[in-house]
Amino acid sequence: MKVLVIGSGGREHALVWKIRQSPNIEKIFCAPGNAGISSLAEIVPIKADDLDALLKFSIENKIDLTVVGPEQPLTAGIVDLFEKNGLKIFGPTARAAELEGSKVFAKHFLKKYQIPTAEFRTFTISEQYDAQRYINEIPTPIVVKADGLAAGKGVAVCETKEDALESLDTMFNQKLFGDAGRQVVIEEYLEGEEASVFAICDGKNFVLLPSAQDHKRIFDGDKGKNTGGMGAYAPAPIMTDELLTEVCDKIISPTLKGMTLEGREYKGCLYVGLIITQTGPKVIEFNCRLGDPETQVVLPLVETDLISLMIDLIEGKLEQSKINIINKSAVTVIIASGGYPDDYQTDKPIFGLDQVSVMKNVIVFHAGTKYTKDKIVTAGGRVLGVTALGNTLEETIDRTYRAVEKITFDSAYYRSDIGKKGLDRLKNISF
Repeated sequence: MKVLVIGSGGREHALVWKIRQSPNIEKIFCAPGNAGISSLAEIVPIKADDLDALLKFSIENKIDLTVVGPEQPLTAGIVDLFEKNGLKIFGPTARAAELEGSKVFAKHFLKKYQIPTAEFRTFTISEQYDAQRYINEIPTPIVVKADGLAAGKGVAVCETKEDALESLDTMFNQKLFGDAGRQVVIEEYLEGEEASVFAICDGKNFVLLPSAQDHKRIFDGDKGKNTGGMGAYAPAPIMTDELLTEVCDKIISPTLKGMTLEGREYKGCLYVGLIITQTGPKVIEFNCRLGDPETQVVLPLVETDLISLMIDLIEGKLEQSKINIINKSAVTVIIASGGYPDDYQTDKPIFGLDQVSVMKNVIVFHAGTKYTKDKIVTAGGRVLGVTALGNTLEETIDRTYRAVEKITFDSAYYRSDIGKKGLDRLKNISF
């Protein structure tokens, strides 16, 4: 098969790495890719949101399967476009992808189908004064979310009413997130530990990938601004078999049934962002694709041929599919450019990749990198995802950070506590 992977981040590098292991692969293309992906696939200089150019390339090169990494092409309708032209593609349609594309839609959907989530209200920009009044009525902390896509940064957890009002102002008046902030969700803050569950769905049936826990905040101890993700580990110890069963029965199954009833049959990867409260798991958000950086820890634990799984889904044979999971731990630490998620500099030469390449059970997934004069340099906020596998979470964390310490570039930054929550939970269980 010829496969096209769309995207340029660490998630796409992990997808290309995993797809390359399939015995059914003749060639992999990646558009637009990055420096790390270029060693595994042929780079195609087409942007991920240039749907017409991607379609033209796929037809001319007789692509057998397209795998979409980022959310923007999905919400823009790339699946609808490719399917209309008789091409196989992995991902949900534009109407199904609205689960991620609009937090307002997602929250009202959850409420309609009685799927557990935080109490909330939604407001348009013309209802700003009502939104301010609501903020003043409800207890803190308060969560303010931009309705549309904001690269994982459109959520503000506000400790005070003043902070919440300021966040509202940045979305409505300062237009920090552009049109994505023309509507907002204001919701109660839920206490608990977060986890991510990934379901590969064909509209009715689904199979689960390993659970994971992402670290969204920029600083240790989950402090500071939200980012696209500073690291992850899998499987998440908090997601017991009992909890996973509850998530399947009370969240994933009702979501698939509800989406079908809405005329938005969901096929592809459904990312369920959860918070585990004292009263059970509740939905924080849905994503319409694999997470980043969770993909970098989830896929190395999947033994099953990913291409066969995707083809089974597209051909309606998912009911007979099974996923084999390796009994190991995986940890990813993101090395970011100093200043991220705000302003940062690029074109910094990266050192130490050769040293890490010879380490056993360690993979470096590239995100914001490019080649300049045969040197790999930084080209984004999140630059690299250093991933390690191990028999225990403690061993894996240690192996990951030993690799991270070998890599450097000017103003490189990373969190030093990725996986600590999982480790603390395991230690408490063992006592």
